[in-house]
Amino acid sequence: MNVTPESRICVLGLGSMGLGMAGSLLGKGFSVAGFDPNPVAMERFSELGGQTAADPATAARGADVVICVVVNAAQTEAALFGPEGAVQSMAPGGTVISCATMAPDAARELGARCGEMGFGYLDAPISGGAARAASGELTIMASGAPELFVGLRPVLDAIAAKVYELGAEPGIGAAFKVVNQLLAGVHIAAACEAITFAKAMDLDISKVYEVISASAGNSWMFENRVPHILEGDYTPRSAVNIFTKDLGIVADIGRGLDFPTPIAATALQMFVMTAASGMGRDDDASVARMIARIAGLELPGMEH
Repeated sequence: MNVTPESRICVLGLGSMGLGMAGSLLGKGFSVAGFDPNPVAMERFSELGGQTAADPATAARGADVVICVVVNAAQTEAALFGPEGAVQSMAPGGTVISCATMAPDAARELGARCGEMGFGYLDAPISGGAARAASGELTIMASGAPELFVGLRPVLDAIAAKVYELGAEPGIGAAFKVVNQLLAGVHIAAACEAITFAKAMDLDISKVYEVISASAGNSWMFENRVPHILEGDYTPRSAVNIFTKDLGIVADIGRGLDFPTPIAATALQMFVMTAASGMGRDDDASVARMIARIAGLELPGMEH
């Protein structure tokens, strides 16, 4: 299956990442249908010029490519194989691009089920955040049959600046993403701890951000997340619950391999504590608010 400008694309999951990806595809001239259970997301997609649908099966009717940008393996399975799942109405020989972070075993199982039904399956988790999704500059860590990469190249180029071809079997891409999420979760937790530690020492945290961003202690997550803290804006670009899930996957895999992950385990507990404090659906920088509450500190946006 070779994608052409006439190919029909379906995007399932129109959150911050999926909406950006759908917008990038529309900007490249593709016909894109989509579904999300959130009416607000559907409205935003429609405003971009997308075709909304009442369920995944309707959105995927006749689609050559279905891009599934949901939260986890369970949601991916439901979107594809549920009672109103996409596979029942896709074009014969079409391909699923699965972008959710999940355990490698889950990706292998989903890939096998698609293969049994005659569909291609690209295990293609994504990284880069909402801004890069909207600009078509994501990083994709993908694995699947080599011919899929060739046939899907116009779609992949529309949504990503970097596409890593990591192997022929589903599950490899998922494993790479788990490594990424281990680091991302640890870096967010460390950034939140560091900026709150600075507050405890009565430092100007805006100046701390400026200095650390230009110093060896900087990380992409520090540079990206600390502005949310400085602005007191915890609108979820990426929610706390994402990392309770993803670092939970890290913990499960480590346990299965008899491999210790003590730093990731500590970060996981920081996210769990934040979720338990009622902030699970807030931005993952809310870990800083959780620490501040324990320490009796006030960060921006907490002055009440």
